[in-house]
Amino acid sequence: MKPALTILIVPLAACAAPTAVPTAKAHEPATPARVVSVGLTVADLDRARPLFVDTLRFAPRDERQLCDATFAQLVALPGACAHRLALAAGDERIELTDFTVDGRAPSPTSRSNDLTFQHIAIVVSDLDAAVAQVAPLTRPISAGPQTIPQSNPAAGGIRAYYFRDADGHSLELIWYPPGKGDPRWQRRDRLVLGVDHTAIAVGDTARSIAFYRQLGLDVAGESLNEGIEQERLSGVPGARVHITGLRAAAGPGVELLEYLAPRDGAPAQLDRANDATRWEIAVAVPRETLPRLAASLRAQGVPFVSPDIVDGALLVRDPDGHTVRLTSEGL
Repeated sequence: MKPALTILIVPLAACAAPTAVPTAKAHEPATPARVVSVGLTVADLDRARPLFVDTLRFAPRDERQLCDATFAQLVALPGACAHRLALAAGDERIELTDFTVDGRAPSPTSRSNDLTFQHIAIVVSDLDAAVAQVAPLTRPISAGPQTIPQSNPAAGGIRAYYFRDADGHSLELIWYPPGKGDPRWQRRDRLVLGVDHTAIAVGDTARSIAFYRQLGLDVAGESLNEGIEQERLSGVPGARVHITGLRAAAGPGVELLEYLAPRDGAPAQLDRANDATRWEIAVAVPRETLPRLAASLRAQGVPFVSPDIVDGALLVRDPDGHTVRLTSEGL
């Protein structure tokens, strides 16, 4: 019999380590920070809107056209124009950006262990109802909703489901039973309660921790995930995943997924802002800190997407090519 799943979807603020993987020693983050939003590029905003707004009931917060030279410089696409919709689920915010000129579409054969993988974990009050509602607009990744067995004391009873939206972005629905997760995930008065974290595939956990610590995130917990539930959840046979939860002072967490097996995921690809493969983690740092942080990252050879700070913001790539927007807004 295969071993049971340990902790994939434990809330990062309370992530425990009941397995053999030791929890990394926590340090004071180098920079006070807040994860203010998670963004994704869509090929057609009108096509994306029904899933997020009509079905999942994300609340529109701001909608604007971005067509000036400053925006084009920030995203490193000359002449770029885009339509951006900011949405809120509980206290968390996501952004859908539709460029006038479409870029690359996600590969139809992409998998959860590819280094391009990223998703957001959307907390719901009724997983079965949420799965039924999103089904007509999405494609499944998981073999149905998965329940962590009660043999796992930290996460037993938590349920989750992976799926793809119309653009091929991976998304997760997650449900917390009484006594598990942030207390606000116990509300039952609406279907979608918020966004717990964004998860990214990484090739080297220690390297990614070092990068994100500079931005003000620190380790909240670690675990080793394996077993039939993990395979069915991720859609990856034989999945064995080292999970590290990171948190800033506020906002959703960032979850590092290092697949120890299988090691055959597709390598990282450097996407452009208008590629529908593109995700963006927005991290707010103090205005006076941003120039020093940018100089430090440049000195380390961190790849810049933007040429430098543009109107109080800067796009860089983490060690696996995932895009991070550093900004002085929203802290």
